[in-house]
Amino acid sequence: MNQDSLKTYRFKVSGMTCDHCAKSIEDNLRHIEGVQARVSFETELAQVSAVEAVSRELLVTAIEEAGFNVTGDDQTDCCSAASADSDDNQPLHVAIIGSGSGAFAAAIKAAEHGAKVTIIEVSDVIGGCCVNVGCVPSKIMIRSAHLAQHQRHNPFPGIADHEPEIDRTLLAQQQQSRVDELRAAKYESILASNPALTLVKGFATFKNNNTLVITQKDGSQSELAADKILIATGSKPFIPPIEGIEAAPYWTSTEALFAEELPNHLVVIGSSVVAVELAQAYQRLGTQVTLLARHTLLYSEDPVLGESLQQAFESEGMTVLTHTQAQSVTFENEQFELLLNDGKLTCDQLLIAAGRDPNTDQLKLDNTTVEVDKQGAVIVDANLRASHENIFAAGDCSTMPQFVYVAAAAATRAAINMTGGDAALDLSAMPAVIFTDPQVATVGLTEDEANAKGIKTVSRHLDLENVPRALANYETQGFVKLVVNEDTQELIGTQILAENAGEMIQTAVLAIYNQMTIDALASQLFPYLTMVEGIKLCAQTFSKDVKELSCCAG
Repeated sequence: MNQDSLKTYRFKVSGMTCDHCAKSIEDNLRHIEGVQARVSFETELAQVSAVEAVSRELLVTAIEEAGFNVTGDDQTDCCSAASADSDDNQPLHVAIIGSGSGAFAAAIKAAEHGAKVTIIEVSDVIGGCCVNVGCVPSKIMIRSAHLAQHQRHNPFPGIADHEPEIDRTLLAQQQQSRVDELRAAKYESILASNPALTLVKGFATFKNNNTLVITQKDGSQSELAADKILIATGSKPFIPPIEGIEAAPYWTSTEALFAEELPNHLVVIGSSVVAVELAQAYQRLGTQVTLLARHTLLYSEDPVLGESLQQAFESEGMTVLTHTQAQSVTFENEQFELLLNDGKLTCDQLLIAAGRDPNTDQLKLDNTTVEVDKQGAVIVDANLRASHENIFAAGDCSTMPQFVYVAAAAATRAAINMTGGDAALDLSAMPAVIFTDPQVATVGLTEDEANAKGIKTVSRHLDLENVPRALANYETQGFVKLVVNEDTQELIGTQILAENAGEMIQTAVLAIYNQMTIDALASQLFPYLTMVEGIKLCAQTFSKDVKELSCCAG
């Protein structure tokens, strides 16, 4: 296409109901020789570049032939692309600090809406935490540990238990290989194939609300001005203020995930997601693990979840010390010695997994009007906008929950809003999964949370011994708990402890999102024998005694 003879159009299009509609309009327009088009369902805009020979009427006809209508006046720029130095002719420029899941979700969506996107990443490796040192490698490690445990202990007397032979070096190498594959497929290839995306290597700081200073490894600096800026810098491990910790060669989750040797005795400081997942994985791979919990396991969740998970851990030989804190640590002769609030403890490896802090402290946000909370997280509204109209934030560096799927969803909406749309993130039915065994999965409110909001509740707790699939599996450790608004009878919360809780929870997510009553949920068809049937059975307990029902009872 001759770039010196292009005209650009912005059409307001009505009738679109989904991204597929936008794609069908793009396809119709691109079938015209000399036409490029980007169409957004969210903003209802079609941005079209066409050679001089293509008339406005032909473009409108193509949109209408796709089944949609052009409404209102379009904004036409009759100047050639050769004069595109004027601000009115330049595409919106979006700068994104970070290259993780949230950053790429925003970059892709902003590019779809016609923006030019610059991604700034200080690391030599793109992709952020999840694919490189978080979700992906941890789940691979957890799966290998799960299989090892099933070799030691299985519920079927006809299959002999045996101690597994574990080569941690081979496991770590396989894990890294899959990480590399996914990074190449989900990040590097997208960057290479999308001409609207540009990667700049360097460390970004704010000069003011609209300008970034990028420092390269050689110390050289350049400035980047952008129309909109997204902060997507993720988080880093929080290291509690333990005396002597700075001089000790402790692990964070990154070192724990990629270590090629198994310690004999690992002490884990922490009691939430990362701590419990890695503690159990190492216990099952053959390490003796001691877990130190400042309060109780999963302190912020329904207490029965933490209590039940602790029982599961202790049944596998793990030591769990609740209400225990390390006051100081020393490292000598390849051994850690921890002074606790009640005694001492020695080990040959120490893992700090006490949470994560937002990665914002070096961005020089004091040069902007962006506000942060006490932890340093960028304060955002439901539209992901910070306290300056042109600055947005998404992911662990913001005040949104620290889940990768929340980061991606938030960043996508931020991109829509940065390019003229209006999209908010609804977290009322946000699922959360902890990949222990049994898994922990939750959505909505606990009884205490609902009561604190003034909502009267009624709840039911169904042990898995009442779920036929759990009985068939000989794995009945766990439960399903449903929380209902007493006044409306709508499901408002679910807590599950079960082997497949992460797969089960989405049914509760959809029920809460669609404001289903407990009777409506109980009357749905659930396949038999499945674990998710436990949700139906628990729903039935609000009006029946499930012990008196036959199998598959409706």
